[in-house]
Amino acid sequence: MSSEPVFFEDMAAQVEIPQDGITSRALHNDDHTRVVLFGFDTGQELSEHTASMPAIVQILRGEGILTLGDVAHEVGPGSWAHMPANLSHSIVARKPLVMLLTMNKAAKRASE
Repeated sequence: MSSEPVFFEDMAAQVEIPQDGITSRALHNDDHTRVVLFGFDTGQELSEHTASMPAIVQILRGEGILTLGDVAHEVGPGSWAHMPANLSHSIVARKPLVMLLTMNKAAKRASE
């Protein structure tokens, strides 16, 4: 585990949105936290799924629909959501979208 700081002046600039696709880039990964930056082109989606650990979603750029459980939310820059472990969720980009996902590995281990 690195004790060096990590800094990004412009987080959204760290990912290029592919035409007709989705890209992801791991920005940080240690024993406690994994941080992944996603770029979605218009119409791209992550279909409904669950995760075994709690996570935080932050929308940095673009517009979309984030579904948490049975509730769909219109999202844009500044939108933020906490998702408990095992919550079904999905996201669809209405415009090119950049999303930051922070997964809490430590919380997963604590619940086991």
